[in-house]
Amino acid sequence: MAELQTLYEGDYLRLQRIDTWEFVVRANARGAVVIVAVTPDDELLLVEQPRPALGRSVLELPAGLVGDIAGEEDEALAVAAARELEEETGYRAARMTYMTGGPPSAGLSAETLWFYRAHELTRIHDGGGDDSEQITVHAVPMHEVDDWLAAREAEGTPVDPKIYTGLYFIRRERR
Repeated sequence: MAELQTLYEGDYLRLQRIDTWEFVVRANARGAVVIVAVTPDDELLLVEQPRPALGRSVLELPAGLVGDIAGEEDEALAVAAARELEEETGYRAARMTYMTGGPPSAGLSAETLWFYRAHELTRIHDGGGDDSEQITVHAVPMHEVDDWLAAREAEGTPVDPKIYTGLYFIRRERR
């Protein structure tokens, strides 16, 4: 294999090249956790937040970086998932279980995503993220989620495909 070259390094991302292949590496985290959470009222928790790369807000599952907090670089994945769920949605999970993991865009990024299922949720605050985020929380009834997502997409709101991965696992669990 050819030598790894760093083409650019910013505060959060590093652009690298091997031969002719260019890709992005996070400079400040080990990857990200994605949380699939259904409330006691059978509502899927989704978040909507501005994404500058797209120039608009995107509907997503709650998610966040792992190991991006100074002194917590070795943070356990399930701990990061619980932290991000609570921060973004205001719900605390009694436990987290691992579902699956892998690269979201293997041709573009070295990042790994790990999906966790949140169990036994309790609402402790309104959510909305930290001071640097503008997150809107949506609790969508499971029996309406497909139509709700289709309507939002028809209105022009991008829907992150990871939502459909989460729905697959929830529906498989219910069979």
